[in-house]
Amino acid sequence: MRVGIGYDVHPFEEGRKLILGGIEIPYDKGLGGHSDADVLSHAICDALIGAIANTDIGTYFPDTDESLRNISSLILLKKVKQMVDENGYLINNIDTIIITEEPRLADYKGRIKENLADALDIDPSQINIKAKTNEKLGFIGRIEGMTAYAIVSLSGFED
Repeated sequence: MRVGIGYDVHPFEEGRKLILGGIEIPYDKGLGGHSDADVLSHAICDALIGAIANTDIGTYFPDTDESLRNISSLILLKKVKQMVDENGYLINNIDTIIITEEPRLADYKGRIKENLADALDIDPSQINIKAKTNEKLGFIGRIEGMTAYAIVSLSGFED
């Protein structure tokens, strides 16, 4: 049994699409970053990489790599899932929290969950998505950005 924790944060940026779990969320700005800045997928990637004790997302997908500019984070997530498989582990469950004042995400959590499950080739029941506000405190409260946390549980399998 292995456990990993992931975290990511991105600032809001005008002129970009807001992507969470590979789903476009209607909003007047997106998240700034080198890739599509999918804060949720990045947190899950980091949690999975941590659970197999293989450093972090920046090691494999650095923001200095121009081939990754604007790449879908679901592509990165699939590559990380391949690393998990190659290390002999199965995903038991993923628990996540997205923290943002805006937009409200309740109507999108089901689609995000389905999309992530499809990308990771697991059942949607193995993923939980929570969305919270920061009660108007800090940079999140001022609607300057968004953050996400993820915890994953893995188990080994026999060849």
